[in-house]
Amino acid sequence: MPVYELALILRQMPRPELMSVLKRTATAIFDKGGVIRKLENLGTRPLPFKTSVHGLVHRTGSYFIVKFDTPPAKVAELEEEYGRDVDIIRKRIYKADATLQEEVSCTLHEEMLPPAYRKDVQTMVAIANRNKKKGFKYNTGFDYYPFQK
Repeated sequence: MPVYELALILRQMPRPELMSVLKRTATAIFDKGGVIRKLENLGTRPLPFKTSVHGLVHRTGSYFIVKFDTPPAKVAELEEEYGRDVDIIRKRIYKADATLQEEVSCTLHEEMLPPAYRKDVQTMVAIANRNKKKGFKYNTGFDYYPFQK
């Protein structure tokens, strides 16, 4: 089964009600034959703009990310079910990237190496060097820079 990510924004509510909404969302995934891999709470934040859903205007929301496996045929049913839930302000289901699904194993010996010798740091430096932009060229034709510097 492919891995999906569910990005949820729930309306602002007390913690017990929030837990019941999360339980309801998780139960919907389980009922469709899915398995939850990870549930991440991103906290309560103000929304980027006021949003009107189910006849109510929302200015703040609780953000969650749920990683789960489910058959592809059941994704549309999940979206339709979450669309009817009055406690969910916004929901999006994305297919997770296959390269991110692999678990990276690490040993203590590798972790204790200086950063310059770690494989993950070397790959980050290689990516940064590849994406490095060239410096700005002053192609004005003047012998001096005409603008305030």
